[in-house]
Amino acid sequence: MSDLNVKQYETCNSPTWCPGCGNNPILIAVRKALVNLGIEPHEVAFTFDIGCNSNGANFLNGYICHALHGRSLPPAEAIRLANHNLKAIISFAGDGGGFGIGIGHFIHACRRNIDILYLTHDNQIYGLTTGQTSPTSSKGVKTKSTPFGNPEEPVNPPALALSSSATWVARGFAGEINHLTSLIEKGIKHPGFAHLDVFQPCVTFNKLNTFDWFRKRVYKLEETDYKPNDKKKAWSKAWELDEKLPLGVLYEEKKETYKDQLPQLANEALVEKKLGSVDLTKAMEEYK
Repeated sequence: MSDLNVKQYETCNSPTWCPGCGNNPILIAVRKALVNLGIEPHEVAFTFDIGCNSNGANFLNGYICHALHGRSLPPAEAIRLANHNLKAIISFAGDGGGFGIGIGHFIHACRRNIDILYLTHDNQIYGLTTGQTSPTSSKGVKTKSTPFGNPEEPVNPPALALSSSATWVARGFAGEINHLTSLIEKGIKHPGFAHLDVFQPCVTFNKLNTFDWFRKRVYKLEETDYKPNDKKKAWSKAWELDEKLPLGVLYEEKKETYKDQLPQLANEALVEKKLGSVDLTKAMEEYK
């Protein structure tokens, strides 16, 4: 609507993240994207897990579900199956919860192709618990939990999404608000499961992957001749992890969503079904 503005997505609570935290520009980009798409607060649902990113549950006006650590995807999927009329469902997670305890939910959400946007705040550290190695921390990095260096290979979120059959995979950077806003808009509009992994520098506990570190390495795929319709090429881009880090849509395809493949949901959402419209008498007789 013409009178829609970002103020309508604000709450009475001011962000409490550390000054300079990458969560702040992500919050700004989410609000801007929703306003640009003309989506009002009562037309969107947000789900959060536990972590620094999930303090955003206090700073966004809309339907909110603050779930358990690593568990933001299950309620988002349930909301989408229950209510088809919501114009956007955005699920948030950090790299710790999203790719640690919640990694199983991520893989299955990808392959189901449920129509939601999954936005992961990827700062390569556990920020809320003050700086331990996370699933996306670089091998060899020294943290509170790995003082002699991280012995594990990091999870590669875009590559994992691609191998799990996600139909829209992208990477953004908190230091590029306008570009990130555009990616969020595209992810919301995509009919199916959209995963946007965002490089989100933690200015307090991650002194390696800083804003300056990323700015020296990131480049935009839109400024090249890259087309996001080839999964093999997308796979190659997902593994560019050294001196060059691609931003933008790595892959997209159109496929039937989960609900479209279920006759009981394809034309009518759960919230639209009338109670008592199904006769269970015959089914119950089988248990006598």
